[in-house]
Amino acid sequence: MKSYIYYFLTLALLAGVTGCGEKSSTNETSAASETSSFIEVTQAQYDQLGMEMGPIEEKSFPIKVSVNGMIDVPPENRAVVTATMGGYIRTTPFLIGDKVSKGQTLVTLENPEFVNLQQQYLEVNEQLTFLKAEYERHKIMSDENITSQKNFLKSESDYKSAVARHTGLEKQLTMLNISPEQVKNGTIVSSVSIKAPISGSVTKVNVSRGAYVSPASSIMEIINNDHVHLELSVFEKDIMKVKKGQRITFKIPEASGDIFNAEVHLVGTSIDENRTIKVHGHLEDEDKENFLTGMFVEAQIITDDIQARALPSEAIVTIDDTANVLVLEKKEGDTYYFSQKEVTIKEEHDGFSILQETESFAPKSQFLTKGTYNLIGV
Repeated sequence: MKSYIYYFLTLALLAGVTGCGEKSSTNETSAASETSSFIEVTQAQYDQLGMEMGPIEEKSFPIKVSVNGMIDVPPENRAVVTATMGGYIRTTPFLIGDKVSKGQTLVTLENPEFVNLQQQYLEVNEQLTFLKAEYERHKIMSDENITSQKNFLKSESDYKSAVARHTGLEKQLTMLNISPEQVKNGTIVSSVSIKAPISGSVTKVNVSRGAYVSPASSIMEIINNDHVHLELSVFEKDIMKVKKGQRITFKIPEASGDIFNAEVHLVGTSIDENRTIKVHGHLEDEDKENFLTGMFVEAQIITDDIQARALPSEAIVTIDDTANVLVLEKKEGDTYYFSQKEVTIKEEHDGFSILQETESFAPKSQFLTKGTYNLIGV
C-alpha cells in the first residue's frame, strides 16, 4: 500500500516539474517573438546615421482655397495698334518679340487720301485770311449801318464755317502724325507713320508689306510686362472666404516647380457664366522673375490658419502608397526598439504633416524624425 502512495506522489512531482518547464519555455518564446517584431537600432548606429527623435508637435496650418488662373497685365499695359485711316503698308520692320519705345514708328501707310486731306487743309488755310478780313469789314459796316444785316451774317457764317473746317482738318492731320505746320509751308506727304502708343514687346504682327488695312484692322499688338499680375478664377462656393490682403502661393506647372508668392489686391463683384469670380493678385518680387503674359498658374489663396498636432514630414516614409512611421517602444541598454505603424496623411505644409491617427498615439510618444528612411525604405 505504501509503495503505491510513493508511486503516485512521484508521478505528481514529475508532472509539476514538467509543467513549470513548459510554461517557462513558452514565456521565453513569447518574449523572443515580441522582441523580434521590433526594429532594433544600437546607439552606435543611431549616432553614425545622425538619427533624431521627437514628439508630435503643435503647428500652424493654413486653410487654403485652390484656384487656377493666368499671368496677365493691366489694360493700360496692353495696346492694339490700328490705323486712323485705311492705307497700304509701305514698311513694317518689326517682328514678334522686338522691343519698342513709346512714340517709335511701327509701320508706314500710303494712301492718295492723305494727299487730298492735306490739299483741303492748305486750301482752307489760305481762304481763312480773306474770309476773316471780309467778316471784320462787314462787321464794321454793319455797326455803321452801311451794309445790310444779311450780308454781315453771311460773311460771319462763311468765316466761322471755314474756321471749323480748318480746325477739323488740322486735328485729322495730327491724328495721322502729319505736321500741319509743314503742310502750311507747302510740304505734302503721301505716306504717314503709325507710332507705338506704349513701350513694350511686340506680341502679334497681323500685316505684311503691301497689304491694305482699314481703320478697324489690328496691325499689331504690344504688351508691357513691367507690371504683371495674377488673374484668378474662384468658384462661387469659395468666394465668401476670399478677402483683400490675403496671401497667395502659386506655381507655374509648365515652366517651373518653384513656389511664388502674391497677395489678393481686388475681388470681383460679378459672377461669370461659368459661376466663377475674378480675383486680382499682386506679385511679390515680380522684377526677379521672368513671367510672361498668358502663363497658366495653379494657386492657393490662404484664407485662415488652424493649430494642429503634426509630425515632421521627414519622419514619414511612403512605400506602395502606404505611409509609415517608427515609434519608440523602449530602450534597453544601448539598444532602441522601434515599432512600425501605418498612418494616413491628412495635410502637409512647410515640412510638417497632420496624421489622421494622431490621437491614437500616447501624448509623450517619441517618433524617429530623422533617419526613418534608412530603416523602412530599404
